[in-house]
Amino acid sequence: MAEPRLYRNARPFPPNSVVRYPEQDQSMRNLLLSAATIVMAGTLAAPAQSAGLPPGSAHNIVLVHGAFVDQTSWQPVADILTKKGYTVTLVENPLTSLAADVEATRQALAKQDGKTVLVGHSWGGVVITEAGNDPKVSALVYVSAFAPDRGESLKSLADAGPATEGGKAIHPDAKGNLTIDPKVFPAAVAADLPPKIAESLANSQLPLSYAAFAAPVDTVAWRDKPTFFVISTKDKLLAPEAQKMFAARMKAQTTEVAGSHASLVVHAGEVAAVIEKAALAK
Repeated sequence: MAEPRLYRNARPFPPNSVVRYPEQDQSMRNLLLSAATIVMAGTLAAPAQSAGLPPGSAHNIVLVHGAFVDQTSWQPVADILTKKGYTVTLVENPLTSLAADVEATRQALAKQDGKTVLVGHSWGGVVITEAGNDPKVSALVYVSAFAPDRGESLKSLADAGPATEGGKAIHPDAKGNLTIDPKVFPAAVAADLPPKIAESLANSQLPLSYAAFAAPVDTVAWRDKPTFFVISTKDKLLAPEAQKMFAARMKAQTTEVAGSHASLVVHAGEVAAVIEKAALAK
């Protein structure tokens, strides 16, 4: 199976507010927001829901990003959900270890008031599998994400195949940190984003530590929670066949989108709709 694709401690994103990011995050944030504006072209914005959220639904959404990009990868989805009245938190993964990313997510969950939907993209799926046993978590959503069972790691899943164009292009640097070959990144990870934006993201990657890549999970939250899965059928990093296998063994409710690994940006409306379904899960 394809090797990981990931993004970067928890930051609350309350309804109808503006999220402010550190200066070093600004470039990537601008790139992803530009991508959303160009690709979604008027379909991204969702009308405010004046009647309020459905009775009994989870009002809190915590979004966990993957590797190589940061938490702003979730911005288009966060915008839609915030306009609907949900309280959205973007988790900023340090990407230094599985334990560090899980701790960042647990800190975010500790700040939630009531039922919470926990969502992970790519590497973020590994993180929510480990962190999602929190009693506040009412449902899990995996978006083009790895979903390991107990004892499995990103490395063991990658070794098991199927191989992908993007997975083959992941290489360690001198310190062992992993990135995707920038020449391969645009086509393998973000083929449905504008080429210049995909190339800029390729050259602004945030590396994933090998320690995170090789760490096995010992808690499997999806065994005890309602689970949803968004499968990206044109994904060249995490094979769609692998995504379907994860969804099947979790007995997840599945939705397919005709998108790349960056479907959380390009298909933000469809992804947000799945999260809203998860918010109603019993």
